[in-house]
Amino acid sequence: MAVICTRPDPLGMDDIDEAIIRCVLRNARATYAQIGKAAGLSPSAAKRRLDRLVATGAIRGFSALVDPQAMAWHTEAFVEVYCTGNPTPAELTKALHDIPEVIEACTVSGAADAMLYMLARDIPHLEQAIQRVRSTALVDRTESAIVLSRLLTRPRL
Repeated sequence: MAVICTRPDPLGMDDIDEAIIRCVLRNARATYAQIGKAAGLSPSAAKRRLDRLVATGAIRGFSALVDPQAMAWHTEAFVEVYCTGNPTPAELTKALHDIPEVIEACTVSGAADAMLYMLARDIPHLEQAIQRVRSTALVDRTESAIVLSRLLTRPRL
């Protein structure tokens, strides 16, 4: 599992909060006893602190990191999107939202308007998904780079 973490007020966090965050980044399913041990707290104090970090938005959520191979989606690609006109990020998000093969989408600097990370079963499936991206009214063209092998994957902070 992964933990989505932000620091809305860096001065409001102390070493104990940071120890809790480090612990749940390593294992989002850690028990309160394990979190407490890592932070020097009792399990009940660790629960209160973790709950506070969630309530204040310092930890925005917990998610599972699923191995794409387990889903039998073996083909990964990074796709640059070049838009027609000047759509807002919200408009582009709405246009891409219903394409499940788009795992991540970001606006970027440079010539492209956005960068997508896409996942598919195989090349024909990827081609169909990219065609669905291209068929949206906001997209003029795309350029793709298919992932050959993963060199490094780290949990996100």
